[in-house]
Amino acid sequence: MLQIVSDFDMLTARFKWPQPQRYNIAEAVSDVWALRDPNRLAIRHVQDDGSRQDWSYLDINRAANRLANVLEAKGLKRGDRVALLLPQIPQTAIAHLAAYKMGAIAVPLAALFGLEALRYRLADSGARCLVTDTAGLEKLAAIKDDLPGLELVLSVDGPETGVESLDALSRQASDHFATLATSPDDPALMIYTSGTTGQPKGVLHGHRVLLGHMPGIELSQNFLGQEGDMFWTPADWAWAGGLLNALFPALSLGVAMVCHAGRKFDPEFAFALLENEGIRNAFIPPTALKMLRSVDRPGARFNLNWRSVGSAGESLGRETFDWFAEEFGFQVNEFYGQTECNAVLGSSAALGVGRSGAIGRVLPGHDVAIIDENGNELPRETLGQIAVRRPDPVMFLEYWNKPEATAAKFTGDWMTTGDQGVMDEDGYVHFTGRDDDIITSASYRIGPGEIEDCLLQHPAVSLAAAVGKPDPLRTEIVKAFIVLKPGAEANETLTEDIKTFVRQKLSAHEYPREIEFVEALPMTTTGKIIRRKLREQARETS
Repeated sequence: MLQIVSDFDMLTARFKWPQPQRYNIAEAVSDVWALRDPNRLAIRHVQDDGSRQDWSYLDINRAANRLANVLEAKGLKRGDRVALLLPQIPQTAIAHLAAYKMGAIAVPLAALFGLEALRYRLADSGARCLVTDTAGLEKLAAIKDDLPGLELVLSVDGPETGVESLDALSRQASDHFATLATSPDDPALMIYTSGTTGQPKGVLHGHRVLLGHMPGIELSQNFLGQEGDMFWTPADWAWAGGLLNALFPALSLGVAMVCHAGRKFDPEFAFALLENEGIRNAFIPPTALKMLRSVDRPGARFNLNWRSVGSAGESLGRETFDWFAEEFGFQVNEFYGQTECNAVLGSSAALGVGRSGAIGRVLPGHDVAIIDENGNELPRETLGQIAVRRPDPVMFLEYWNKPEATAAKFTGDWMTTGDQGVMDEDGYVHFTGRDDDIITSASYRIGPGEIEDCLLQHPAVSLAAAVGKPDPLRTEIVKAFIVLKPGAEANETLTEDIKTFVRQKLSAHEYPREIEFVEALPMTTTGKIIRRKLREQARETS
């Protein structure tokens, strides 16, 4: 979509969205390339033992055609929801494409979801079909009786009682299928919010969501699509980060995608994978990047060929941003968005855009501002809410079956994010925290991001989260939950040392007055810290 230029402002000024009458994600991702360059590598599946299985664009397109024919033969039709409970494997991408080809709505579900999370999403979406594996079937067995609308279950691991084999059915189906001529606004994909503030909501997107992601992802990967590019992400393909920040943009640009169905992020394995596969581009969420810091001298130990890394999902912070640049010699391109409207702010080292501690500038094609509670744009250097103006091709269609929640998401034409931030004089946005993460202490409003970033600079700290704990004198005090690095001993001496460290680096009103050392922090399946649980825990002890 983007022409390679050297000036960000010129690119932004010249940018215009394409206005196709017809647009289908499957057509953009696989149909076009299956005709243009059928033998081109699309997906490389790396097994735990290091062996590989390569899929060309023709391979994945034919497989998607066969599955689309299977689904239609089983009675599924346009608009039906097809749930996908699968890890990062080629069949996940194929099932997505099959759903899009026939006009169904794909509902990705994380393999790490527990029973209640799965029951809620399958019931709320009204899914008629589930594509899963043996691990998913074990979970489904406990909740199937609560899902009368779930009529068809297909397994990628073969048939079981009441379950049909996806491979067996696909082998009998034709590998020709005419992709439905959908419009950009036709529903295609429903991703559930991670549920950091209450019950998850089904975020319904049209086919245009991929079109809307392209400028931000191309720039965050320093003009993705160059000769030799190969992409990888540890992010689960069940959430927007894995699908729309990595898989689909890469494939639509002809860039091969490396996948590995790891159940847990392993920093040592990640660096080995990057080295062994010659991966050039990666989307790595902030929590995973912080975990990579636990590896000793990775820049010297591993022969890495990467040229671009994008990161989003939470604020990266100065410490991790600066560590990466020093260790590897190039800049992480941080970008920002939400499930509802993603990749609207960002950075690109290729254009000299990027600033330590900032989440980026407004990306081409988007209108983003800092607003007050009435929807008025605020002056530069003023704290307010980050908002995106509609219409925008990357913006969601609606919350599934929740018209009131959809309406409440907007103030006039501004889609509110619930994120607090400041835009500086140069147009960079600095994230301070979620509305409900903001800590009010002795009349100060404190964002957790800066505190957590400072805590990570302490030599004993591996991960950290800061929340407000109720206090009769100050309204709230800052409480920090900290995961220590191996070898560090949790004791009163270390507690006081960390407090002093933050007090000296930040200020007397921001340092954590209370510290609790924990084995792990509660995380969503997308790798975001669930501060709500930590706030509840803090309240219980107040």
